[in-house]
Amino acid sequence: MPQTRLFLAAGKDEAERIYSLIEQEFEEDGLPVAIVEMDEERQIFEVSLYVEADADAAAARIADRIGSDAFGLEIQREELPDIDWVVHSLEGLKPVRAGRFFVHGSHDRDKRRPHDIAIEIDAGQAFGTGHHGTTAGCLQMIGEIIRREHPRNALDLGTGSAVLAIAIARLAPIPVLATDIDPIATAVAQENVVKNGVGSRVLTATATGFHHPVMRNAAPFDLIVANILARPLMQLAPAMRRHLAPGGSLILSGILDSQRDKVLAAYRTQGIFHQRTLHREGWVTLHLK
Repeated sequence: MPQTRLFLAAGKDEAERIYSLIEQEFEEDGLPVAIVEMDEERQIFEVSLYVEADADAAAARIADRIGSDAFGLEIQREELPDIDWVVHSLEGLKPVRAGRFFVHGSHDRDKRRPHDIAIEIDAGQAFGTGHHGTTAGCLQMIGEIIRREHPRNALDLGTGSAVLAIAIARLAPIPVLATDIDPIATAVAQENVVKNGVGSRVLTATATGFHHPVMRNAAPFDLIVANILARPLMQLAPAMRRHLAPGGSLILSGILDSQRDKVLAAYRTQGIFHQRTLHREGWVTLHLK
């Protein structure tokens, strides 16, 4: 189906701010958002939203969401008949390094180093290519916790592309359950799991929160990773406590700096306490036990 790309260009900090706002605004619509570096020397980035209908309404929502602070930035549009947004957005998408992990698209396989834990994730219908600060923060935290705690099993709740589940399975020979509320995301996750050679360790399933028989069969978990949003994370705190093994660890992200204390308070009431915070691009990744 023909698509319209709505886009605007800005400096790095402003582009990342706008990317986060647009991503939040259109999260429930399931519309893909991309951020690409256009000029390395001048640090100019381009933020794009891909829509198949109502481009005018989407542009108005973007303008309203980014607010007066972005005054003077022009929302431009480009018609993309018969062009997949994935291919277009990958043109400038660069690999990401987080600890020992190297997350890359198929177009950057030649950039892998001998000691990298390489994860191949092409931009697609499911969230999570490693480029967002929340995903990169989770990858770094996963590496540190697995090295120190040696969990025996793990859950990636809201798996998206399955990049985090794959990272766990590549780093440790343990069973990993990867779930998502969206069946499209689950299908994409399964494809990525197989492509990255961890199909025997990672089980994917479509599930809302912890309401699925596969959860009961796999719990309790030594490690739970949830990169979603602050509000559902707070609502899930009691269920997290019930499904976390004694001495287990939680990695939580999708949380703005301003939301950190509220999330920590929700888990503190469940007897789950803060260990460490990673800050990236206005977002935080939390380690709790």
